[in-house]
Amino acid sequence: MIRTFLRHLTKGPIARQLRRYVVVGILATGFQLSLLWLFVEFGRLYYLVAAAVAIECTIVFQYVLNNAWTFRRSRNVGRMAFFLGFLKTNVVRGSAAPIQLAILYFLVDWFGLLYLLANLVAIGVSGLYRYVLDARWTWASW
Repeated sequence: MIRTFLRHLTKGPIARQLRRYVVVGILATGFQLSLLWLFVEFGRLYYLVAAAVAIECTIVFQYVLNNAWTFRRSRNVGRMAFFLGFLKTNVVRGSAAPIQLAILYFLVDWFGLLYLLANLVAIGVSGLYRYVLDARWTWASW
């Protein structure tokens, strides 16, 4: 599965789109980790609450970037299409949030991993799931 994913980054009909999705994902990961750190260290929020808020902020961030760049050929234009696409991506990413939060909790509370490192792992685990659903439903590009 990982080998196939990496092969698709360089070849195939969705290579360019997948590379862009990965770039947006890397930017969003940095954004989410920064927000999580700020919410926990300065906002004094419990790390799971902070992660849930950071995830939703990141959903907005990623939708705007993915709609404008990654899926620009099938982007959602006009108020209604943009809003409907935003609702769809919230369903996709919202369904991935419990997976991410469960992994985060498990790694921090059971294994004692630092919350930022645990969140990075959780983001990675749920990333392919989000791409497939976004590409096939939010933007219906393949």
